[in-house]
Amino acid sequence: MEQKVEKLKINYKTLEEFKKFKEYGHQELSMLEDLEANIVENDSDSPFYGIYFGDKLVARMSLYQVQAKFDRYFEPPQDYLELWKLEVLPDYQGKGYGKTLVEFAKRFGLPIKTNPRIKSQGFWEKMGFTPVHYDVERDRGENPLLWYPAGVSEQIQ
Repeated sequence: MEQKVEKLKINYKTLEEFKKFKEYGHQELSMLEDLEANIVENDSDSPFYGIYFGDKLVARMSLYQVQAKFDRYFEPPQDYLELWKLEVLPDYQGKGYGKTLVEFAKRFGLPIKTNPRIKSQGFWEKMGFTPVHYDVERDRGENPLLWYPAGVSEQIQ
């Protein structure tokens, strides 16, 4: 069955689905508050992308574009994507959903930065991400991993 990535709508159904994910927190709660306060319209854009299995959301990620002027990771500074909250529900792990989401993010052709969760380093390395080799933002408890579009051909084995 084809894994199709779609941009998720902010609506009550999507936010209800999000509660099944471990990384459910401030971002989702603020979306819910905005929805309840009518700041966002039902079905407005969100930074989340996901994959449905039938009508169930089984994998998701949050993707933000960061402008070069805020870039502290790439040399020279450039626009990049910040990928976070990548998560696949336990029953659907190991089936390529995470890989499909990351491949989708790479298609934007921008460098990508992520902060891997504990035990996920191997997955990110397989996807061609490399650790930051200098002491950037260590004080923020970050262990950023980076992916560069220019090096794609070298990373495909």
